[in-house]
Amino acid sequence: MRKIVTLLAGLLCAVALWAQETPEQILNKLDAWMDRAETEGLSMTMDMKIPILGTFSTRVSELGQKTRLEMEAKGIIIIDWEDGKTSWSYNSKNNEITIKNEKPDASSDADDGLSMMDGITDGYDVVLEKETADVWYFLCKKQKTNKDKDAPKKMNVSVKKGTYALNRFQASMSGVTITIYDMSIGVKEEDVTFDISRYPNAKIVDERNK
Repeated sequence: MRKIVTLLAGLLCAVALWAQETPEQILNKLDAWMDRAETEGLSMTMDMKIPILGTFSTRVSELGQKTRLEMEAKGIIIIDWEDGKTSWSYNSKNNEITIKNEKPDASSDADDGLSMMDGITDGYDVVLEKETADVWYFLCKKQKTNKDKDAPKKMNVSVKKGTYALNRFQASMSGVTITIYDMSIGVKEEDVTFDISRYPNAKIVDERNK
């Protein structure tokens, strides 16, 4: 009986090791999870730590061509909406909304942050640093063959077990440290659409014809 128990225990350990996913497989499933944002939209919080200036936190929601960004600094709330053609910017300090034509091919800091996670294993060696019951923690080190000068030297990525959703992402680029967290898939149209009726007393500054 003891031999049978020992044999079964060894067999179970072998099956468990065989069934373990590699870091690359896990991060590829993270990519697949994020791909849903193309049709379902996403929301996230992005912190940018800038030397001397400090850390700025922005809540971002995207759905198709529409984007909403909200940031608070020194008690002042700034909210920006974009739909691919027009941008609206609300400033709580002067209760003013500025409307502009959106610049073609303009990219936002949020887009730059997300672009670092596209094909996250490409050009990087991935190491599983640790894991808990709920999260995997990975370190991605830039390979010598990666000739992209703008690519971060290292990235810290953690992934939620079960869903393969992003738990947290952090990387430094051009001296700026970007941290992304509280990411979720699924955004409603009204979450990213500017609605002037919500600001009945705001001053409107329309600069589209200037």
